[in-house]
Order: sequence, then C-alpha cells, then structure tokens
Amino acid sequence: MVQISDRTKKVSFSLSGVQARDVYLVGDFNRWNRTKHRMRKEKENWKISVKLPAGEYKFKYLVDGNWVNDPSAHKYVGNPYGSDDSVVVVPTAKRTRK
Repeated sequence: MVQISDRTKKVSFSLSGVQARDVYLVGDFNRWNRTKHRMRKEKENWKISVKLPAGEYKFKYLVDGNWVNDPSAHKYVGNPYGSDDSVVVVPTAKRTRK
C-alpha cells in the first residue's frame, strides 16, 4: 500500500501478508539500490516512509531476493526485463490562499 502525507510529502510504503527475513524498497528514486531502504516489520506488515519530491517514481519490493510489485500501486509500467514496475505518483504541493 502507498500513502502520501499532504503536509510532509512523506510517502509511506507497506507490504502485508509476506513471510520474509528481509524486505527492501527499491526504485528509481534510490537508483534501484537493493540495500538502501530496508523496511521494518510491524506485526504482519513491512513498512517504510520516504520523503520524495513531486513526480512519478517506479519501484518494487525486494522480498528475500525476489522482486514483488505493490498490489495497490497508483499504476504499473513495463520495464526492459519483461515485467512491470509499480508506480507511485507524488502530487505537487497545494498552495493555500490567504
């Protein structure tokens, strides 16, 4: 699941129902670094929050060495490896009028 805080623009990623030793968030925002964003386990969910500027970002979860898409991503796009990547869309900040 992907949730975005309007106030902080932190993007919260969570993956549930996965039995694993290690889960990492990997995407173009971290140059597909397989170890930079290790997720933490909370009960039955793996979670992490990352601050991202406005834009669209491809990502996947790396679950014990296996690539997994987010079942509730904003959309999916094909990749050069013959599968799909999850996409999160971070909107631009809303300006408030005085």
